[in-house]
Amino acid sequence: MKQYPSNLKYKKNHKLSASLLYLIEKKNFYPYNGYISLKATKNCKLTYNQIEACRKSIRRALRKQGSIWLRVFTNISITKKPLASRMGKGKGSHSHWIVYIRKGQVICEVISENYNRAIKALKNASKKLPFKGNITFDNY
Repeated sequence: MKQYPSNLKYKKNHKLSASLLYLIEKKNFYPYNGYISLKATKNCKLTYNQIEACRKSIRRALRKQGSIWLRVFTNISITKKPLASRMGKGKGSHSHWIVYIRKGQVICEVISENYNRAIKALKNASKKLPFKGNITFDNY
């Protein structure tokens, strides 16, 4: 999985307002590709390492009997100034990449021939995330 965007207009992002983190997701709350999905139950920030741990956990549980679609991508650069540095002298260098997750947003989707194995895979994946994941089903 790609860790960060290949080209950006600006290297460093502004910090988002706190009011944006309390909004409820309006667009991405239905699975498009799979029929079982993992949803966020609260707003938070996900790092690349957390998303990758989630993906690996699902892949390990499904083996080769299913497909995974990740619906999130780390596109926001977070900067950090070194410890014990004085005030001023600019914003700080790049530290890591994150993505803001809203309540109700689909994080990943799964299709598998074995229904129970897919549910178990998503339960294991939700343990890797910093919030409690909700598993939803799309009726065909």
